[in-house]
Amino acid sequence: MGIKLKIFIGLLATAISGVLVWLYLHYNPAERAFFPQCPVYAFTGYYCSGCGSQRAMHQFLNGHIIEGLKHNLLIVLLAVVIVYHVMIKLSQFLFKKNVTNLLHQSKTIYIILFIVIAYSILRNIKSYPFTILAP
Repeated sequence: MGIKLKIFIGLLATAISGVLVWLYLHYNPAERAFFPQCPVYAFTGYYCSGCGSQRAMHQFLNGHIIEGLKHNLLIVLLAVVIVYHVMIKLSQFLFKKNVTNLLHQSKTIYIILFIVIAYSILRNIKSYPFTILAP
């Protein structure tokens, strides 16, 4: 892939991310119909691991961290993975060294997959304390 194409893709991804951040900052997905609904919940009535993420993002961007965590606690794992990935890429760029990325290890992938599946199952149990995990 050429350097111009990489720059274009990077700029396009940045622009799209900026628009999404602006939308989630200014519009509450719980109150607006133009945000997509979860297809898993729509078809099955069960919460998936991502249910509540849009509302959580809106709350986080508006400074309501606890309220955001109430919508989807798993978003903390997403934030850790994103920050870790960015730090790895940044260190590789700055120091021109190949740094081992733990996210590319099969054990890490299985651990994350287990957490996501367990979270999806636990948040659908209709008794306390699991009801806390529901969005």
